[in-house]
Amino acid sequence: MSTFIIAEIGINHNGDINLAKKLIDGAVFAGADAVKFQKRTIDKVYTPEELDVPRQSPWGTTNREQKYGLEFGKTEFDEIDSYCRQKGIEWYASAWDLESQLFLRQYDCHYNKVASAMLTHRKLLEAIAEEKKHTFISSGMSTLEQVEKAVEIFKKAGCSYELMHCNSSYPMPEDQANLRMIEVLRERFGCDVGYSGHEVGLVVSVAAVALGATSLERHITLDRSMYGSDQAASVEIMGFYRLVRYIRSVEKALGVPEKIIYPVEEKVRGKLRRIDTL
Repeated sequence: MSTFIIAEIGINHNGDINLAKKLIDGAVFAGADAVKFQKRTIDKVYTPEELDVPRQSPWGTTNREQKYGLEFGKTEFDEIDSYCRQKGIEWYASAWDLESQLFLRQYDCHYNKVASAMLTHRKLLEAIAEEKKHTFISSGMSTLEQVEKAVEIFKKAGCSYELMHCNSSYPMPEDQANLRMIEVLRERFGCDVGYSGHEVGLVVSVAAVALGATSLERHITLDRSMYGSDQAASVEIMGFYRLVRYIRSVEKALGVPEKIIYPVEEKVRGKLRRIDTL
């Protein structure tokens, strides 16, 4: 089965629709299956006190100005929807509040995403599950018991889902990847399990696929030195291009759980095997 590869644009567009389109182009060039964005209703996700905290950014001097500067509205998402259709790539978004999830329903996206930060938001999960779109559920910052409660919501709604092993550090140290959890989640919940990575580099992500990850999500950027909290944990376009090719090579190399003597081995055996008494 081919790994479903997601280029997460998230908020790496820095509030600029033209930059978002360049990132979509980069994802298409790299061979990703989908791009993912984020959607927030700022005054629902953050308290007034959080928004009033001083913060220097390209948009002003408060956290409020930064958050609103990064947020796309209907005009931008209409353009994203049209542009992705034109480019032939799937798109969807992770909502951080119920209002944002309802906003996203106006688009014919084929997938949903539960961000790790939202895994314990019951009403949001119920709203997502009732749409019955295949949903990627990230498990960062969560206990197995919390993951189980989230899974129960999707099972009860009859909504297709896929867990994603995740460590929510940005960037994530390689020694905290704990990729063996992919197998643990798969065995405990009896479902497909992907990997949402925030590490620097490509090796951990490729290893996740070798361990059976059915989907792979990494942030994509034009330049890791750009402004933004996610940029340092992102992959630049040529790196994403290599990542996709490494993953497709690993898929071919994994083969099937069956001992095969290939035709070329038959020829080699005729030349090299001298004693055959078994």
